[in-house]
Amino acid sequence: MKHAPRKRFGQHFLTDASVLAAIAGAVAPCEGERIVEIGPGLGALTEHLLAHAPRIDAVEIDRDLVARLRRRWPAERLAVHEGDALAFDFAWLAAAAGGPLRLVGNLPYNISSPLLIRLLGFREHVVDAHFMLQKEVIDRIVAPPGTAEFGRLGVMMQAFHRVERLFDVPPEAFEPPPRVDSSVMRMRPRPRPMVREAAALERLLAVAFAQRRKMLRGTLLPWLRTQGVDPEDPRFGLVPTARPEEIPVERWAALADALPPTRAGSAAAGGADPVAD
Repeated sequence: MKHAPRKRFGQHFLTDASVLAAIAGAVAPCEGERIVEIGPGLGALTEHLLAHAPRIDAVEIDRDLVARLRRRWPAERLAVHEGDALAFDFAWLAAAAGGPLRLVGNLPYNISSPLLIRLLGFREHVVDAHFMLQKEVIDRIVAPPGTAEFGRLGVMMQAFHRVERLFDVPPEAFEPPPRVDSSVMRMRPRPRPMVREAAALERLLAVAFAQRRKMLRGTLLPWLRTQGVDPEDPRFGLVPTARPEEIPVERWAALADALPPTRAGSAAAGGADPVAD
């Protein structure tokens, strides 16, 4: 029976064989690794991954697709976990696997940013991640400072990961075609993150980029003083007439580390609002 894509789940199924092969090739699964596919859908990418891996795990929210996937592959080859990736416990899966995870997926665009932020809380359990996202989102994630695309999401991801755009994917590679271009990226957690606490960095960025076209002297600098941080401290290198997108990730990290500790329930634990620039 044909599965009708469901708008509420943001379903756009990747069907282009060359793109599927390219993603599987970028992941390059090896014996003994624990591959976890987020949102396998109809199983097109799953099939390519299973050609190289004896077994993978999958997290799928659509119960009809869960049933279809379980009929197609035995549990010893594909372990399907029914649930929402925004609530799934990847630490539990890593513990059950006895080692770290490699994440891969064509992520629904309507949850991509909050999911990326939530996954920060599981970074110690992750080797790498290969994700298909809206091209505009990946533009923001990999953007360098001083560009229009550089903002909150890019700082958050770059502070904790090494990020790399791999290739772009046109709308016609999907069924139904989305109205936007897509890209595939690779993220590898940094052995030593640039910042100690994700929640502190996110709180800082929320203030700084709330009025991103304004100079720091009228927005961020007064707020830092209310937090007991001296913005004129030379280690921060802040220029009062600069704008948020001109500040490199390293300086944002230093500022976040200077803030007073935040309460429990941080962005890294999955309790924050989605990041948007």
